[in-house]
Amino acid sequence: MSGYADKLAPFESDERERDVERNAVKDLAARVEGPVLLPGQEGFDEERTGFNLAVRHRPDVIVGAARAEDVAAAVRFAAARALPVAVQNTGHGFSATTEGGLLISTRRMKEVSVDPLARTARVQAGARFEQVIERAAPHGLAPLNGSAPHVGVVSFTLGGGLPLLGRSHGWAADRVRAMDVVSADGVLRHVTPDGEPDLYWALLGGRDNFGIVTGMEFGLVAVSGLYGGGLFFDAEQTPGLLEAYRRWTATVPVEMNSSVALIPFPDDPQVPAPMRGRHVYHVRIAFTGDPEEGERLVGPLRAIGQPLMEALREMPYHESASIHDDPPFPIPWAADNALLTTLDGKAVEVVLRHVGPAAPLPAIMELRHLGGALAEPPVHANAVGHRNAQFMLAVLNPLTGAGAQEAHAFLDRLFQDLAPWTAGRFLNFMGHGDHAAPERVRTAYRAPDHERLTALKAVHDPHNTFRANYNLPPAR
Repeated sequence: MSGYADKLAPFESDERERDVERNAVKDLAARVEGPVLLPGQEGFDEERTGFNLAVRHRPDVIVGAARAEDVAAAVRFAAARALPVAVQNTGHGFSATTEGGLLISTRRMKEVSVDPLARTARVQAGARFEQVIERAAPHGLAPLNGSAPHVGVVSFTLGGGLPLLGRSHGWAADRVRAMDVVSADGVLRHVTPDGEPDLYWALLGGRDNFGIVTGMEFGLVAVSGLYGGGLFFDAEQTPGLLEAYRRWTATVPVEMNSSVALIPFPDDPQVPAPMRGRHVYHVRIAFTGDPEEGERLVGPLRAIGQPLMEALREMPYHESASIHDDPPFPIPWAADNALLTTLDGKAVEVVLRHVGPAAPLPAIMELRHLGGALAEPPVHANAVGHRNAQFMLAVLNPLTGAGAQEAHAFLDRLFQDLAPWTAGRFLNFMGHGDHAAPERVRTAYRAPDHERLTALKAVHDPHNTFRANYNLPPAR
């Protein structure tokens, strides 16, 4: 089928057909509150641009949804013309590039409310975690957000949602109580584990393959403060740090949430002086127990070597973003990850061979300790996979020098070498392009869960309307 934008082009379309399509767009624009944009119109480029600047959507039409009814109208418009539908959310979310079809932007839908008595929050599709944290903190509550508070709540959670406090409280998806969803027929549905258990199960882990979530209600956790922050070490002066960290994780309780990153800092005046031009290990700590116990538990890490910097302290939860200090500005990047069933000395050697100071490309590596509550089954079943994984290794290549093809080849070599220790991938940290292809998406699930997801895709989206983001084709 020709692209929708092509149908508007006078030199490629019959005049009568072109007028019909223009009238259809005008009719859609009259039925939604948000903007309806075509290529070349003011605001189109801004609306289609996400956090990862390497992903450039090229839709034929964009609907900037301002309410759930706008999303429903847009889906009905697309379904009537057999157009694929993709979603551009807020925060860090990125997907396979949309070529043609209809793109729905939800960034205007950002209402947030907190019920301190029920310990729940309700958000619209475009809300970010920083909004929830701000509203929950005065009540001694917090969402299960990730390391960066400027991530979108809904897309983070639908992918499973690996929280900063995951070992202590589990996956963000496990806290979801209800969702408002626009299904492939353009109908608004209220999805609960009791009301529509199959759709509830599939959405939480299956993302936007089954519908577009316009609202979500989820439980909050009681946490007002943490003992946390970071330790920074020169990687060349502490070559055994990753192995020591691996051994240390076997000794800590579920209250200890941690990760270690290896970051090649540029020789730039904006970088703190002790870290300029160095490969630096950044050990991140978020301990939910008694601060004195946290201080004691961190002791063996301090003994690994002389830190370049230390930033460990008691902090209110609303300052927890300072632990990882993830940059809030968009850049182009390529990335991939592996959920590791175990981590031994040989696996550490493999990682360092690829991403250490001698790495052929600049690579930011993070190793997150899993287990604890992340390994426990949820109260209401969902499709989040590989709960037996003990670590997640994520690697990101900034595409500021290397091309995407070179970066993806680099990532492929690393994760192929890690295959003996790998259970699968984590959907939220999966790359774009070929790295988001269906055969790779399959690795995010246990085989029986993937079979169930493809069967449910055929039920809830038989025409594969939702097929741009981490595509899960329906079973044939």
